[in-house]
Amino acid sequence: MNENSSQTIKELSENQEIKNSSELDNDAASQNEEDLSFEKSDIPSADSSSSRTNTDFDNAGFTQEEFASLLGKYDYNFKPGDLVKGTVFALEPKGAMIDIGAKTAAFMPVQEVSINRVEGLNDVLQPSESREFFIMSEENEDGQLALSIRRIEYQRAWERVRQLQKEDATIYSEVFATNRGGALVRVEGLRGFIPGSHISARKIKDDLEGEYLPLKFLEVDEERNRLVLSHRRALVEKKMNRLEVGEVVVGNVKGIKPYGAFIDIGGVSGLLHISEISHEHIETPHNVLNVNDQMKVMIIDLDSERGRISLSTKALEPEPGDMLTDPQKVFSKAEEMAAKYKQMLFEQTDDIEEIPTASNEAE
Repeated sequence: MNENSSQTIKELSENQEIKNSSELDNDAASQNEEDLSFEKSDIPSADSSSSRTNTDFDNAGFTQEEFASLLGKYDYNFKPGDLVKGTVFALEPKGAMIDIGAKTAAFMPVQEVSINRVEGLNDVLQPSESREFFIMSEENEDGQLALSIRRIEYQRAWERVRQLQKEDATIYSEVFATNRGGALVRVEGLRGFIPGSHISARKIKDDLEGEYLPLKFLEVDEERNRLVLSHRRALVEKKMNRLEVGEVVVGNVKGIKPYGAFIDIGGVSGLLHISEISHEHIETPHNVLNVNDQMKVMIIDLDSERGRISLSTKALEPEPGDMLTDPQKVFSKAEEMAAKYKQMLFEQTDDIEEIPTASNEAE
């Protein structure tokens, strides 16, 4: 008998005692004189038919209707979406039976036991274990509720990844599959997607399965069930920690577009925009650059928030147009020109600091 039923019977019994206190006092003396001995064979087993017969309410001091009425007062109002405490009392092939204090034991299907793949229920649950469960639906026709652990883990996983995104954290996750669009990983039990454009240029997509990659969050949208990550951005951030504006680096041309060329500089790509190739006008980058060309470029901007590195060869030209007429000259004098560029930036900064403010003029 559960706690609610015990409490109900206790109340009814107390009421009856008040009504019949004098009768009980008279019966007490005679009751002590009765022989209370019994044989073990008189006790019905838990499986015997006599243990399942209706209670004799006629001799209980209250009616069955009164019992049912009071029992209803203590029944919990379980609703879908609620979290309840429950105790596992049976593990079955298709799920687990959970005691949550309701009239009928609740049931948790095996597919709701975890957000992660498990071999069996006993990988997650043990008999007599008490924990929190999520109510998935209203009672069925048998008065039984359906429960879930997976829904709780799912909600908490989204809370966790939102917090990680807010902190701009770098995480590591194993690639478990690839497709035409990119690669698939799991983060806090949730399935995440890495677009092909956000995988390092040095990684062959089809060989990624089983590799642990550093990743940054691009999109976290629980409503649309979208979790998008970037391997490239994580690498760029790591690389950026060792780079600085005005630095000259050696790279290789990995791709050419109408708007510029992508240069691989140590595993990450930087953009050499068409406007930063030369002081002279250029119709298309294809007229100046070829894929796999090795060249020196100068870093002119580092955008860690968007994972972008902006490059320039224009700033390295000894004379305007050298990238078109004598690119080898640009290569050989790159460090010298970069030093002049840094000095120019330094002087510009000093000039800005020396500009008097309105408050200084007033003084």
